[in-house]
Amino acid sequence: MIIECPNCESKVDAVEKGEVETFDDDYGIPTKTVLVECPICKLPILGDADMIQVGHDKWVWSDLTRVWPSPDNDIDREIPDIARNSLIEAQMCYKAKAYSACAVMSGRAIEGVCIHHSSKKKITLAAGLKELKDQGAIDKRLFDWGEELRKHRNIGAHASDEKISREDAKDLLDFAATICEYVFVLNAKFVRFQERVAKRAK
Repeated sequence: MIIECPNCESKVDAVEKGEVETFDDDYGIPTKTVLVECPICKLPILGDADMIQVGHDKWVWSDLTRVWPSPDNDIDREIPDIARNSLIEAQMCYKAKAYSACAVMSGRAIEGVCIHHSSKKKITLAAGLKELKDQGAIDKRLFDWGEELRKHRNIGAHASDEKISREDAKDLLDFAATICEYVFVLNAKFVRFQERVAKRAK
């Protein structure tokens, strides 16, 4: 059964370990959830498959769609393009094993956050992060994450013997995505929550 292994970062012909078949009442099509094992790294993976028609009277199971470990999250559309586009490219760089490029694009995403919140036309990432913290848009921990992004962005962007490891690139990408999610999505969600509470109180 073909499925993407997040550890090997490639599609593998996984070994089935068990399955549960269900029936979709709305569409009348069988579906199943399958536990498989990557034949290379032995990682357990959970996937879903649908019954699809490939001929007049011929139906087969689709390739598995990974549901655990969690697939790459879609980047929320509430994040402005100035940051969102860089996050998308950072994900693409990571999948392509271009880890220095991933660090650069992750740092660029945070630069986009800073520019979005700054009244200045030009701003450095260091000054932008400080401004975000001073405004209360991010707290001390997120500021520290941003600082690491800034430092590693510089490592990735300038010629040197230093390399960005796969593990560091993944962490930096996660830091960038979390900062963007916090600033643009969760803050807005909390404001809407407060508005609903205040409305009910009246």
